[in-house]
Amino acid sequence: MDRARIQISMETLRFIRLTGNEIGTVINDLGKLRITVFRDFPYLYNGTMDYELEHLRSYIQSPGAFLFAVYDGEQMVGATTCVPLSDENPELTLPFTDAGFSTEGILYFGESILLPEYRGMGLGHRFFDERERYAQSLGNIHTTCFCSVVRFENHPLRPQDYRSNEAFWAKRGYAPNGLTCQFDWQDIDQPQIDAKTLNFWTKQWQ
Repeated sequence: MDRARIQISMETLRFIRLTGNEIGTVINDLGKLRITVFRDFPYLYNGTMDYELEHLRSYIQSPGAFLFAVYDGEQMVGATTCVPLSDENPELTLPFTDAGFSTEGILYFGESILLPEYRGMGLGHRFFDERERYAQSLGNIHTTCFCSVVRFENHPLRPQDYRSNEAFWAKRGYAPNGLTCQFDWQDIDQPQIDAKTLNFWTKQWQ
């Protein structure tokens, strides 16, 4: 993408911030974007809107949930979310409670997704800035966390030019905490749904 295209794109972008049940007003846009972006490696997610709407329900039901989204015209082209871990699904809370940790005071960072043509413009850092600023505004958050899917180095659908985000996450102060969770979804090259392992990354604030 050349400099002129970047400048034009940045000038046309619109940013929104929503919390709690306000997120319901853009939930279809968020679901469609997740299906599109997560289809690529490493998630390889063969998603459906029915699953998306069910999965994203926790955002609408949690007063502490936050969404920062990027629109170009009427299209959502990027988004990032967070929600108090105590309001999340058991798949995310049980690894912490089983290890003897309370979920109180932990903010879970959900998706951080951006269409390919809008990458390289600093929006990835902006997504972390927005979520961390929101975490600090809550006043009771001591840890922020997210999880990333585990894929083998020799996965047949791994692009030759694929670059992991792990170095970027480390520069933002995040590190694996040894906990894992599992989610079920269907890969784009597989005939059925199966379980995927994801690693948790955390950052301490207090």
